[in-house]
Order: sequence, then structure tokens, then C-alpha cells
Amino acid sequence: MVPERYTPYLLSLLRIVAGFLFLFHGLQKLTGAFGGQVVPLASLFGLAGVIEGVGGTLIMLGLFTRPVAFLASGQMAAAFFMAHLPKGALPIGNGGELAALYSFVFLYLSARGGGPISADALLRGGTR
Repeated sequence: MVPERYTPYLLSLLRIVAGFLFLFHGLQKLTGAFGGQVVPLASLFGLAGVIEGVGGTLIMLGLFTRPVAFLASGQMAAAFFMAHLPKGALPIGNGGELAALYSFVFLYLSARGGGPISADALLRGGTR
């Protein structure tokens, strides 16, 4: 069991890993890297790529964590409802597990903040 004193740092670790992984989804759409396909910027997928790329980077750094995570949470909720739900109600059957998980992780981060290891904490002059 992890001692309670480590939980703020685990929050920062969750934020860093989630932002890092989210960034790669944006890179797939914006650059075609990692087995992705470049999408037009002036499209829903292009907007998603920008939110994932820029948002993933900001979340990873812990900069403007709350508003960026809220935006990313909404984008992932929209992705679930628009792309996955029409294929069936259960995420395991419609391929929407990742969208649902990202949505709730980012919603949590938007409420909780970036933790002590974040640019937000550095700018505030301390940890929180």
C-alpha cells in the first residue's frame, strides 16, 4: 500500500502519463506518425488532433491544467458519443474504452489540478 504522503505526487504522475499518451494521438492525426494518418486541419479530426497535441503537451507539463483538462475531457466525451456509441452502448463492444477513460481522467484532473510537480505549481510559487 502506498503511504498517503505520496498521493499528491501520484496525481502528478497520472497527469504526466495521461498527457504524454494523449499527445501521441494528436501526433498521429497531425503528422501521420506512429501509424496514424494526416487529417485536414479544418475538420473535426483536425480539431481533435490540435486539442490532443497541444492539450496533451500542456497537460503533461501541468500548465493551465484545469481548463485544458476540462477541454480535453469534453473532446473525449464527444468522441465517445459521436464515434463509439453508435456502434453499441458498451465501451468494450464499441471500441470506446480509451475515450471514456481519458474523459474521466481529464475530468478528474480538471477538478483536482496538476499536483505538486507541475508548471502550475511552479508559477504559483509552491506546491498544491
